Amino acid sequence: MTEQDVLQLLQEAKAVITNSHFVYTSGKHGSAYVNKDAVYPHTQMTSVLCQAMAEEFVDEGVDVVIAPAVGGVILTTWVAHHLSELCGREVLAVYAEKAEDGDTFVIKRGYDKLVAGKCVLVVEDTLTTGGSAKKVVEATRAAGGYVVGLSVLCNRGGITATDVAEVPTLFALTNVPLDAYDEAECPLCADDVPINTDVGKGKEYLARQQAS
Repeated sequence: MTEQDVLQLLQEAKAVITNSHFVYTSGKHGSAYVNKDAVYPHTQMTSVLCQAMAEEFVDEGVDVVIAPAVGGVILTTWVAHHLSELCGREVLAVYAEKAEDGDTFVIKRGYDKLVAGKCVLVVEDTLTTGGSAKKVVEATRAAGGYVVGLSVLCNRGGITATDVAEVPTLFALTNVPLDAYDEAECPLCADDVPINTDVGKGKEYLARQQAS
């Protein structure tokens, strides 16, 4: 599957939104958004994309696939399914959750025992700063797992393997460089462009603004 094929699928699902004012998970602002939630209702499309994410790691001996909750849960299941089919053995799917401090990820629900001593593939939907993926890599290693790589739908922040805790391999189905600004430097804020509250973290951002 070529990068153009992936972009066409994302466009068919109306998952690429432009000309608006978004707040990303990282807290940065920008005018474009890759809305993976528009893809997930289409199971065949999700399956095709996840198969391509899985194929890159067929020879890595993956035992477990892990992703950050909530957005990555669907990805981890589909990627593990396709790795199981491709490798002829069961590959497990688990996920990591945000810790109570909100700054780290933890592997709970007994999944830490499934990760320990295993070859683990981390999957993620979109990389902007790579923060969530990095924290899942770190949580996996803390649980005793051996991270073989990171496979993502879209790398929109120009993230490298070094940025995500030195993963051995970083693979992205598509690379879509999009501008992202700190709030203080955001030209959309300067022009009073309304915040999009339908996707991204705009609604939460506005709630914090009103509370302060």
